[in-house]
Amino acid sequence: MTLSVDEAARFAALLEENQDALVAAWTEQVAATLRGRLSQAELQRQTAELRRGFQQALAGAARDLSGESTAELRAQLAELSASRARQGFSATETAVSVFALKEAVLGVLGDYSSDAATLKDYVAFSSFVDQAALFTFDSYVRVREELIADQTEQLLELSTPVVKLWEGVVAVPLVGTLDSARAQVVMERLLQTLVDTGSPYAIIDITGVPAVDTQVAQHILKTVVAARLMGADCIISGIRPQIAQTIVALGIEFGDIATKSSLADALRYVLAQTGRKAR
Repeated sequence: MTLSVDEAARFAALLEENQDALVAAWTEQVAATLRGRLSQAELQRQTAELRRGFQQALAGAARDLSGESTAELRAQLAELSASRARQGFSATETAVSVFALKEAVLGVLGDYSSDAATLKDYVAFSSFVDQAALFTFDSYVRVREELIADQTEQLLELSTPVVKLWEGVVAVPLVGTLDSARAQVVMERLLQTLVDTGSPYAIIDITGVPAVDTQVAQHILKTVVAARLMGADCIISGIRPQIAQTIVALGIEFGDIATKSSLADALRYVLAQTGRKAR
């Protein structure tokens, strides 16, 4: 159900004439759902801005949320959603902050709410608020998905450090499951470090990898091949007895790639290759 031009104008006037009472009632309703996690002053500021946004949209003869007259209101709702998402509020709490306007307006209508014409107008207005709340919900979900994607990328980078062990020797200590996305990050970071440091040796340590299957082995082999194309030799360390048995059972061939049981053994091997000794 969409608002008529007359209905929009009547509610625009109602929001303007009763702004103080509406903001107070609206703020009270929202505060009860947020349980003190937002200051009263900040909450009142937000509801006052939203009241103005709704009033201006309705004054512009908005019949639904898609017109040009609601552009500013949509921007306010999107900003509210982004703010609440970053502050850790739930999607429901964010949407309820908009839905609460209906109850505040119903309180202002008072005795007139029993009038059939007024009720018809109120139903149309409620539909408009519902659209705004759904828009807020969708905006919140998009922002949360972006935040989760950013956090996932940051965790991938943090979980795949490339460290310099010795002059000309870098290492990638892998911990946890190695999937395609993480393998790509490992490869990119290792290759970039090889370029930056000019290191001829790279140690890929899988001590922290709980299990090695065919997929994990393929990811490791691709990383080794990529590093070789950059002119660096790779050594795989952290081959525990259980992993060695699994690799043999699966028939995985590492070919001429050097493998060692520990990171220390791998470093000794590299130093021996370069004619140096660990001190």
